[in-house]
Order: sequence, then structure tokens, then C-alpha cells
Amino acid sequence: MLQLLLLGCIFFPLLAAAAAGLDKDGRSRRVIVFTGVGVTALSALGLALYGGFTLPVTTGGGLSELMTVLDFALLLVILYIASRMRHKLCAMLAVAQLLGMAYLDFALLDGPAPAMFKADALSLVMVLVISFVGGIVCMYALGYMKEHEDHLRLTVSRQPRFFFIVLLFLGAMNGLVLCDSLPWIFFFWEVTTLCSFLLISHDGTREARANALRALWMNMLGGLAFVAAMLFTQKALGTLSVERIIEVMGDPAAHTAATLLPLAFLAFAGFTKAAQLPFQSWLCGAMVAPTPVSALLHSSTMVKAGVYLVLRISPALAGTMLAGVIALMGAFTFVATSALACGQSNGKKVLAYSTIANLGLIIACAGIGTPAAVAAGVLLIIFHAVSKGLLFLCVGAVEQQIGSRDIEDMRGLYRVMPRTAIIMMIGMMTMMLPPFGALLAKWMAMEAAAAAPAFMPVLVTLIAFGSALTVLFWARWAGLVLGGDPLAAEKPAAEQMPASMTCALRALLWGAILLSLLVPFIFAGIDDAIRILYGTNGAFSVSGGVFRNSMGAFAVYPLFALLALGVWLSLRQARRAAVRKPDLPYFSGIQQTEEGKLGFNGPLNVFVENRSSNYYLEAWFGEEKLTGKLNTIALVLLVVMLGGLL
Repeated sequence: MLQLLLLGCIFFPLLAAAAAGLDKDGRSRRVIVFTGVGVTALSALGLALYGGFTLPVTTGGGLSELMTVLDFALLLVILYIASRMRHKLCAMLAVAQLLGMAYLDFALLDGPAPAMFKADALSLVMVLVISFVGGIVCMYALGYMKEHEDHLRLTVSRQPRFFFIVLLFLGAMNGLVLCDSLPWIFFFWEVTTLCSFLLISHDGTREARANALRALWMNMLGGLAFVAAMLFTQKALGTLSVERIIEVMGDPAAHTAATLLPLAFLAFAGFTKAAQLPFQSWLCGAMVAPTPVSALLHSSTMVKAGVYLVLRISPALAGTMLAGVIALMGAFTFVATSALACGQSNGKKVLAYSTIANLGLIIACAGIGTPAAVAAGVLLIIFHAVSKGLLFLCVGAVEQQIGSRDIEDMRGLYRVMPRTAIIMMIGMMTMMLPPFGALLAKWMAMEAAAAAPAFMPVLVTLIAFGSALTVLFWARWAGLVLGGDPLAAEKPAAEQMPASMTCALRALLWGAILLSLLVPFIFAGIDDAIRILYGTNGAFSVSGGVFRNSMGAFAVYPLFALLALGVWLSLRQARRAAVRKPDLPYFSGIQQTEEGKLGFNGPLNVFVENRSSNYYLEAWFGEEKLTGKLNTIALVLLVVMLGGLL
């Protein structure tokens, strides 16, 4: 049974990908995609119900040898792409990885490295996030991509290629989180790198190709660090098993420069994949891709691989200065990219910087490395994936409707797309307000930082300030969505959207709400796994839906009851309110309307339309103002992290 579930999570998406790629006329696409994501999701659920497991790969089966061959084949494909596109840096990084893997396989190892499939609470959480959230994004793409290609006026559909890559992506991500052997993880790691390049460049524009190449070389740089980590790990510890590395490094006496250096390289690889400063530009550039690609990269796949890797090795780093620097880098990225998000009016860029910020907070939790911090990091992975996936899909639907992703153009969206506007607003609430899981996880992270011995005052300050900035940009956006034009019609317009897109939005909306309601039970499962790993609980007790520790409490169910009461009272009062014509703004008596637009009579009797917009504090939070300085600080921290061990 276990083998079948593994096949369903890793290999069945590959079969579905091949079928989608061969279905050129699209007649069976819907059946293939629904079957592919359905079997993958059910298999992931089966693994979660099965619980933790360890399944060694038999050395006589030839699977390890096949993975070695696939490693080299994949790197050769990337080298071919880099050469064809005449990108010297990508080609050099691919050659360096090939040489490193050749030295590892033929000089350091006596035969293939022992491998096994292994799952604990972290792996199973990742599999569920990848399979369910990623699967819902695939369903959404069925309706979205048709409209997207109609907008591009394509004569030949690229959807077979698109769904081939997306389904391949899901299988590769599940393989990455379920493998224990570093060479096997590296293979799936680079598959996700290649898939992200192909998806970002999907539309074929010059901007798309340029941004895809940036994503490729930055992630290839992380791949090279991954290869270096395997070389140093094999020499220093004589193993490429993540489980064995954590076991050996659990002894503080093993914390030497030689043993910590490969872990620093793995953390570096995680930073590039998670688009942490100074590598954030590749993820912001990925916004040129179709919205389902953005949702996949930002919520359930790709970037989550980076934080997964750093969280996975965090027990091996506990108590080291390296862990403290990683925590500091994550917290710095959290506050820096939250500030950058405040200076954006492009909806996708706000979501991009918010994603990078939340990933930074997860990495800060991994660096802190205490049971409470790791539990907070895992919860952040869950709630961020669902809520951020929902918001990306909402922005994609809005962009197709109004032709813009600028949040200023979404002013009064409720009048145009009432259902989507309400779903989007609730999605923003789940990211910033109690009692939803994202805020609970941030509270837990702040509590863990307050108890951390390394950089404690700095970490708490950075996390607190970053959290305050997130409220600023979410509240501003939500207010725009619910605002309205005083001249607009009273009744919202009828909203039309493909069924697959509507179902995807509703599934993620209810997922964000229900998961927050179930958070005490989710935490209980995570806490049990952490107790096994660390020998102690996560420092939080849960009773009656209230999380408690020595510093305070977070009342989930009482706050939900208060929220429900507030919503009921608000709706009751709204129904009782009398309908009246809104008062128009006063422009010194010269206001007038023209063609349904509000304005005033300007110079030379020329009508001037009234326009209002938010202040984006570009002097403080603008990209041009901050990016260079922030990247410099991040580079210094990277040098400290690696240079202190060399």
C-alpha cells in the first residue's frame, strides 16, 4: 500500500503530465488534469493517514543507478538550453554542477549512495500542501489559460506544453520532500528549477525570456551550492542521508567548521530557491508568467522547497552561530520585503514581496531552531500556501475582467465583481487578522524569537515591525476593494467566470477558513512530531481552542465566536440602514459630472476628472530607493554566514 501511495504522489503526476503533453487537441485535457490532481491529492491524503514511515530503496533494483543517469541528463538539458540562449553564466554553472556531480559519483562514492523514502510531519505537511493547493491551481488554470491565450491571440495553443510542465512540477516537488538522499533531492530540486524556467518563459515575450533566464541562473547558483554541500558532507561526515546528518550533528561536539560548512551551503541553496534577499528579483520577475504559474511558484511549490530544506536541517544547526545568522537573515528579509510591498501599487508585486517576506519569517523560525519556532514555521507554510494561492488566483481573475493588476484600478471592485471582491477581502483578512492561522503562526514566531538566545532583541524588533508593515499594505488594498464610486449603480453587476476558476477560488477560501478552525488539531500533530525530534514539546499548551505559554495566550475559538458575532451584527445593521443617495465631494462649487465621471470645471473650462489614490510612500519604501541598500546588507550577511566557516 505504501508503495502505491508513493507512486500516486510522485510518478502518477508524471504520467498525467505525459498524457497532457500528448493531448494536442485538448479534447481530453480536463479529464487528464482532474484525474492527475485527484489521484495525487488522494495519494497525499493516504500518506498523511498512514503516518510517518521509512522505506529503503533496494540497491539491486537499479533505481539508484537510474537516478544518477537522470541527474546527468537533466544537467545536460539545462546546459543545452543555456547554450542555445547564449547565456554564458547559466552554461558555466551547469558545467560546474556536472563536474561536481561527476567527482561525487565517480571519485568520492563507491557505487550509488544509499537512498530511502522518508516522511515525518514536515514532509507530510509539504505533500498535502503541494498536492491539494497545487492541484486546485491546476484546476483554475483550465479556465484561465483559455482566456489567456485568447487575449494573446495565439493561433496554436500552448496548453499541452503548459499542463505537461505544471503536472511534472507537482510530481517533482513531492519527490523532493519525500526523499532522504541528498543526490535524489538534488535531482528533483533541479527539475523544479527547469520547470520554473519553462513556465516563466511560457508566453515567449522578450520580457518573459529575460526574467526566466534570471530565475534560471539564480537557481542554478543555488544548485551549485547544493552540489558543494554534497561534496563537503561526504568528505566530512561520510554520508549523504539527511536523517544521518541530523543524527550526527545532534551532538554539539560535532559542530566544527568542516561539518557546518556543508549545512551553510544547503542554507544558501534554500535562500536562492526561496528568493530571499539578495535573490528576490527572480521571483518578482516571475510575475510576467500566467497567473497560475505565479500561484504555483509562490504558494505550494518552488519557493516552499527552499524553506523546506532550511527547516529540514534546522535540528542539525541548533545552538550554532550559523543558526543565529540564518535567523537574522530571515528576519531581515521579512521586514525589508514587507517595506518594499508597502511601496507597490501593482497587485502581483505586492503579493510577490509579501510571499518573500513570509518565507523570510519561516527561515527565521528555522534559524531560531527551538521546538516552538519550528512549529510556527510549519504552520506558516500551511496557512501562507492556502491564503496566498487564493489571493493570486483572485488577482488573475480580476486582471482578466478589468484588464489591470494595479490595485488603484480595483477601487470599488465589489461593483464589478462582487463575489471575487468578497473572496479577495476574506483572503486578505486571513493573512493579517486574528483568529486566522497566519497571525497565530506569526504570534508563535515572535514568542519563539523572544526566547531565542541569539540576537533576541534584534529578531523580536524585526519580526514585530515587519508584521506591522504587513497590516499596512493588506488593509490599504482591502479598503480599495470595498470602496466605491459615488456615481456607480447601486446594484453590483452580474459576475461571469468559468466554473473551474470559481470552484478553485471557493475551495481555497473555505480551506483557509476551515484550516484556521482546525488549527489546534493541526498543531497537536505537529507538536507530537517535534516532541519526537527534540525530546520536548513545542512550548505551547492547547486547551479549549486557546494556545498558552509562559508569555501569553491566543484564543482561537473565542475569537472566532467574537468575529462571527461582529459579522452578524454588521450585516443586521446594514440591512436596517436606509438606502440614500451618497453625497458627492465638494469642489468649491465648481464640481460637475461628465459621461458618468465626477470632476470639476478646470482652467479654460476644461473638465478635469476627480481622481484619488493612496500614498505609497515611495520616498521611504520605493524599490529604487531601497533595493540596492537592502541587497548590500543581505550580501554582507551572506558573507558573514559563509566566510565565518571558510
